[in-house]
Amino acid sequence: MNRESVNFFLDHLRTERRLSSHTLSAYSTDLDQFLAFIEPDALPEIKAQQIRNWLISLSDDTVQNRSINRKLATLRTFFKFLIRRGDIQSNPMGTIKMIKVSKKLPQFIRESDMQGLWEANPSDASTFEDIRDQLILYLLYGTGIRLAELISLQKNHINLHLGTIRVLGKRNKERIIPIPQVIADWILRYQSLCPFEHTHLLLTDKGEKLYPMFVQRLVKKQLGNISTLEKLSPHVLRHTYATHLLNRGADLNAIKELLGHANLAATQVYTHNSMEKMKEVYQQAHPKA
Repeated sequence: MNRESVNFFLDHLRTERRLSSHTLSAYSTDLDQFLAFIEPDALPEIKAQQIRNWLISLSDDTVQNRSINRKLATLRTFFKFLIRRGDIQSNPMGTIKMIKVSKKLPQFIRESDMQGLWEANPSDASTFEDIRDQLILYLLYGTGIRLAELISLQKNHINLHLGTIRVLGKRNKERIIPIPQVIADWILRYQSLCPFEHTHLLLTDKGEKLYPMFVQRLVKKQLGNISTLEKLSPHVLRHTYATHLLNRGADLNAIKELLGHANLAATQVYTHNSMEKMKEVYQQAHPKA
């Protein structure tokens, strides 16, 4: 029953909830690890203590609390699915609580450090590859889109006349994001030099759809030239986008819509970064600081 139930569950997430391939892979990995720990065919009679034993083993293997909580969230969704199907009679997750974790402020790159990157001119780049690499950075920082959203961008999602891009976010929730003229210029330059025909906007050197590692390596290399942050990823540029908007007075609800957050609480974390900046200004400028 174990493997069959997981397959039914993953099919449900794929077809009915329409989750991304990245999210599906995370669910699958978590459940495979859990099934490898418990007894074969133990799901119908699984008890809360067996789940706790698994959590203890994860902690002993130095798995971070945030990662453990993600695995717990996977199990919650999975066992609710089994209850609805009638595969189990009681939910063993009923008494399992999430582990407390310390909240980390989103890391971002200072506006002054981003300035040199933002002032690059598309006419200075002569090759398709150079234009594409710069456009990737511009789109991530200039729109705040997620890595998966960037990779999924198609040509018909771009409206240069209106200065917007159409983004399909989590659970295929659509949102429209404005782009500045500088990004529109980069897109036009990129399209004029792209030697490939494809429905997707951004392509590899071989004319294929981008993949996550390609973008991650590019971002880490380019941002390493302007920042000393330990973690340099596409998501850092998303944090940078939101933080810079907030620091320049953008409305929090507007930032929420631009980022595609489901609720305002997810966006409010950036107010802490803004407060840190105000404290820094106070310490530098106030005579009594």
